[in-house]
Amino acid sequence: MAEDPSAIDSIRTSYDRVADAYAEAIFDELKEKPFDREQLARFAAATAGGRVCDMGCGPGQVARFLREAGADVFGLDLSPGMIAEARRLNPGIEFREGDMLALPLEDGSLAGIAAFYAIVNLPPEVRPRAFAEMARALGPGGRLLLTFHIGGESLGVKELWGRPITMNFYLLDPGVIRRELEETGFAIEEHLEREPYSPKVEHQSRRAYLFARKPEE
Repeated sequence: MAEDPSAIDSIRTSYDRVADAYAEAIFDELKEKPFDREQLARFAAATAGGRVCDMGCGPGQVARFLREAGADVFGLDLSPGMIAEARRLNPGIEFREGDMLALPLEDGSLAGIAAFYAIVNLPPEVRPRAFAEMARALGPGGRLLLTFHIGGESLGVKELWGRPITMNFYLLDPGVIRRELEETGFAIEEHLEREPYSPKVEHQSRRAYLFARKPEE
């Protein structure tokens, strides 16, 4: 587990509390996000023929898109409640419980990891550990598509959809994340950013998309 197990436990418990409301609110979000669909389609093409993980999958909307784009994908999430929603909404796709700080995956077993906002709740001190686990699970040449909110602050959130939670949401500096990935051994292949879609679609924060690759042996 993490250096601060209580923080990870809070993340798990908080997402369990809001899993059904979260799924109802965001499961269809990609219909309104053409830029995201474009990047996911590129990722699916780049990882064709290998196993792909939708990491921090939530209710599985990214996994579903990737499957429809031809990827051999499964989802992984810390929250049992989220996994239950993902299985309910996406019959035929595999979903597993798992902690990205100690991935239940064999070394080199993946061709790709799509981590859409999967790191935004992680305390900064454990992010390098998560990136090291991603690198371990990817095979040589494996691809990572990482997205996050851009900024420099931490938002302590105590309520979502009228339910009590205890989580921090980190808005991140792309330069810092690039450096942490490179220190883990990833090569950054592309760095994209976009402005937020309308408030009806998503939280009003600028977004980053990093395409990275584990070097060939």
